Amino acid sequence: MTTLTEAPVARKPDYKTKARSDRTTIYLLLLPALLPVVVLSVIPLVRGIYLGFTDARAGRNVDTNFTGVENYRELMNDDLFWSAFRIGLVWTFAVTILQFVLAFGLALLLSQPLKFRGFARVMALVPWAMPPVIVGIMWRLVYHPDAGLLNEVLYRGGAEGLQHNWLGDFSTALPAVIMVGVWSGMPQTTIVLLAGLSGVPRELHEAAAVDGATAWQRFRSVTVPSLMPVIVAITTLDFIWNFNSFGLVYVLTAGGPGGRTMLPMLFAYEEAFRYGNYGYAAALGNVMVVIIVALLAVYLRRRLREANA
Repeated sequence: MTTLTEAPVARKPDYKTKARSDRTTIYLLLLPALLPVVVLSVIPLVRGIYLGFTDARAGRNVDTNFTGVENYRELMNDDLFWSAFRIGLVWTFAVTILQFVLAFGLALLLSQPLKFRGFARVMALVPWAMPPVIVGIMWRLVYHPDAGLLNEVLYRGGAEGLQHNWLGDFSTALPAVIMVGVWSGMPQTTIVLLAGLSGVPRELHEAAAVDGATAWQRFRSVTVPSLMPVIVAITTLDFIWNFNSFGLVYVLTAGGPGGRTMLPMLFAYEEAFRYGNYGYAAALGNVMVVIIVALLAVYLRRRLREANA
């Protein structure tokens, strides 16, 4: 009598175990990248937020006590901080707007089939490739009241009356610093906009031209709407970078004369490393982060609403 052996029943794969194993593998692969971020960014951020609620000061064996919102209460009544914040907003908006306008014009020019266009694109990157400290030293020499290039050009051009101590005068220090900020930051905006222009479909311009649209109408109805995501992204980044500016202005004026170029980051630096008020400086940083996030949220919401209109 022949007996039939039953075929082994195939086991259903354990999807939960496989998914758990895959997650473990992903975490292990991400660990080398996440560890430096946690050590160098997350932990200092948490530490800085905590210091904002203490009376931490510079020195050895100095007791640090939790003071709650005392630093923030003092900050709200600090006229020097509000002055620095107003100057920071003027600096940020002026540099960001001028950077965008000039960079857009330069990007449109460099997108045309000009002679030596490749060389011109490379030269447009030179200010961006220079460290902020070098840029600051170079422009200090340009603005020097006695031997500076700007005053020398004015003298040789017969405009001796316009010679000035550009960085030492209350009325010209901030505009002079703003122009340096625009010059040094414009290349990155130019390159981003130039990349965006290369992605605008040529067929849209050709169709608009066939319909009788002028160059200005094509720019307004085709180029700008196509670039809107790029414009929102780069102006947002420029706003953050400019608001957090430190090295360039520190080398040019160190916040002077008379605090006329004292940006918020410079003010926080002075409180921390000149006066040793680490807790108060940390509170300044926390407040500036909250303010910049709020301003960016309003700005992005408005720009995205305009883009989707």
